[in-house]
This record gives sequence, structure tokens and C-alpha cells, in this order.
Amino acid sequence: MEKENVKRFGLIGKNISYSFSKKYFKEKFAAELFNDCTYENFDIDTIEQFPEIIQKNPDLKGLNVTIPYKEAIIPYLDSLSKKATLIGAVNVIRFTKKGKLKGYNSDYYGFKKSIQPLLQSHHKKALILGTGGAAKAIAFALDELNIFYTFVSREVGENTINYNRVNATSFDNYQIIINCTPLGTKPNTDEFPPIPYDYFTKKHLAYDLIYNPEQTQFLKKAKKKGAVTKNGYEMLVLQAEKAWKIWNK
Repeated sequence: MEKENVKRFGLIGKNISYSFSKKYFKEKFAAELFNDCTYENFDIDTIEQFPEIIQKNPDLKGLNVTIPYKEAIIPYLDSLSKKATLIGAVNVIRFTKKGKLKGYNSDYYGFKKSIQPLLQSHHKKALILGTGGAAKAIAFALDELNIFYTFVSREVGENTINYNRVNATSFDNYQIIINCTPLGTKPNTDEFPPIPYDYFTKKHLAYDLIYNPEQTQFLKKAKKKGAVTKNGYEMLVLQAEKAWKIWNK
């Protein structure tokens, strides 16, 4: 096969050897006989290295973007989809026919589709732990689901409270708790967000964007108190399939 016929895709991030995307797409290409497609990791220490990746790899067709560059990558793109603009974070880049870079967000879609089956009538409000690019996508999805939310962070800001403000009353008022921080990700599996887990009940829904390990300390502690729990694996699959559609428009 001639090299110029190969469609190259990849992932931009930092410390991404563990990456879900590379394994997922390689398996997808093999299973669906996309023999002309490849997927590779572009592990960069700073976002300033991004233009060099583009320069050295002119045959790229599409990229995923992960922690910590979902927001920082925006100034390097030529345009954004309407939803990526509203969210303020990008996890998919499409290379247009004219060679321009257009940013999209498929995280919000993956999250929305994966949480919908778990939602019950009493699930009215959510606490979003973290304020990064992933948290912004989650907030956008919750807006579309008509679920009110408040961010929880070490830094207090607009619609954001400090971790030490989360108490029994918070758990009475907020029935969905979503971890958008990396706390608990392999290999640091003993870590967890600093919230009072004793206040979880069977009326609560605990959702963790982390998928490795399958059961984080956050999910284990919530489950112990009877909460419904879900990890981020299905969200990742759904956002990856959405990315594939975006690249192949």
C-alpha cells in the first residue's frame, strides 16, 4: 500500500501512554477492516509544541485532544463548531479539505448519552467536581438535560464553591455528583475527591469520568452508601464514535 493512501489519526495530550483512544481506534480499524487507517499518540510537554506536530505530519486527517490541552488548544485552531464555541473546550480536531483545523467537542455528547438512562425524576441538580475542559463539556450536557449544576473546586469562582463547602445540605440539594478531576486515575488509585462520602444515599447518582480503574475510590465509597454509580468507559466509546463521524464528514 502506498504511504499517501494511509489516513492518519492521533491523540494530542500529555503523559498519554495509558490512552484509551489509541487502543480503541486500533481495535476498531482492525475489526472493521479499515486497513488504510492508523492512529498514534502525540505526547507533548507544552501546547506550544502543537504547531510542530502539524508541520511535521501534513498527512494527518484528524486528532483527538485530551488532558491538559482541551482549552489551551483553541487559539491554535482556525475555527470551532458552534457547540465547541459555547463549551469553551475541544476534544476533536478535523482537518478540512482546505487544510484548515476545525475544533469540535464530542465529550458532551458521550456524557449526555451515557447518563440519560440512569436519570430519574428526583435527579434535579448536580455537583461537578473540577473545572477543566471536561467539566465544561459536562456542564453543557447538563444544560441540555435541564439539570441545574454547581462546580466544586479548590478555587472559588462564578457558580463555583470550595470543597469545604460541600456538606450534608449539599447532598440533600444535589442528587448527582460527577467527578471530572483526575483524582483516582491509575496508577494513583488510592486518591479521591475530598467530599463527605457518608452523605451519599440510594437516591444519589455518582458518575466518574475515569474508566481506569473501573471502580475508583470515588465510586466505591458512593456505592457503599447505596448510590447508583457509573464510570466513564461508555462516555469514551460514544465520544470516540462521534469523533470518527466528524472526521469522515
